[in-house]
Amino acid sequence: MKLVTFNPFRTIGMSNLKYVKPEHMFEEREKIEQADVCLFPENWQVNALVYGMKKQIFPSIQSIQLGHNKIEVTRALWSVCPEHVPRTLILGRNHENIDRVFREFAFPFVAKEIRSSMGKGVFLIETREQFHEYVENNPYFYVQEYMPIDRDLRVCVVGDEVISAYWRINERNHFRNNVAQGARISFDSVPNEAIELVLKTAKQLGIDHAGFDVIEVGGKFYFLEFNILFGNQAFQFSNVSVEQKIEQYLQRHFTESSQ
Repeated sequence: MKLVTFNPFRTIGMSNLKYVKPEHMFEEREKIEQADVCLFPENWQVNALVYGMKKQIFPSIQSIQLGHNKIEVTRALWSVCPEHVPRTLILGRNHENIDRVFREFAFPFVAKEIRSSMGKGVFLIETREQFHEYVENNPYFYVQEYMPIDRDLRVCVVGDEVISAYWRINERNHFRNNVAQGARISFDSVPNEAIELVLKTAKQLGIDHAGFDVIEVGGKFYFLEFNILFGNQAFQFSNVSVEQKIEQYLQRHFTESSQ
C-alpha cells in the first residue's frame, strides 16, 4: 500500500510513505495520485482531495470535518446522542444572546473558545465581568453547564477499535483535567459502558481517529468533546503504538474496500 502523509509527526515509522507539505499539495500532485491513501490532511485540503482528486483519506472526512471545532463536534453529538451532551448553548455575539446566557445559566458555568486544545481556551465563569471579558474576545459563544468533577476519561479510537482508555485525574484543585494542565493518568477501573458508548458513537458518526473526552456525573456518561489530533503521552505507559494501529487498520480496511 502506497501512502502519502501531510503530517510526518503522526506517521513516524510507517512503511511505504511519502511526505508532502500541505501547502505543496497541488505542486506535488503526482505523489498524491500514486498514493492509495492520503494521511492527516488539514481541513482545508479535504474537499479537493476527496471530491476533486478522488482520494481515500485517513482520518475519515467525517473525523476531520466534524472535529474541526467545538461547534461542529457538539452539533454532531446532538444528532446521535443528545442525552449524553451537557446542556450547551451555541450563539452569535449580540446583546440579546448575552442576556439569554445570564437567564439560562446560573453561576458558575463554562465558556469555551470554539477552537482550542490541551485545556486552553476553557474558562470557568463565576461573574458577569468574567463573561463580558470572554465576550470581547469571542464572536461566537460556546456556553456549557458546569459539572463538578475531579476527573474525566480520554477514550482513543483508531479505526474501529478503542486502542486506549484512561482517567485524567485533577489533583491541582482546578476544573481542567487535561494532561497538559497537570492531570495524572490512571488506567484503573475504566468503565466498559463508557468504552461501548464511545465505540457506538464513533461508528454512527464515521469517526476513525479521535480522542473522546467523557465524564461521569450521577451515574450517567456525558461527552465533552472529541479531538482528532489527540495527545500521545498516555501511550508511553501502555506500550501502544498509534502508528502501528493506524497501519494495521489501513491494511485491513482499505484492502477490504478495494476488493
